[in-house]
Amino acid sequence: MSIDKAINNASASLEMEGLYVSDELKALFIRKLNNEITMEEYIKLAMELKGVKI
Repeated sequence: MSIDKAINNASASLEMEGLYVSDELKALFIRKLNNEITMEEYIKLAMELKGVKI
């Protein structure tokens, strides 16, 4: 299964529960899966996307 398909499947599952994942967050997650950023960077950037101050 491709990364894109896996992310789309996970997003669909979340949507069934009333939760939505933005395209920006999906792109950020792909960067993490491709080892372009660390987990710490991923968390920081994801929180910034949601307007959470660290």
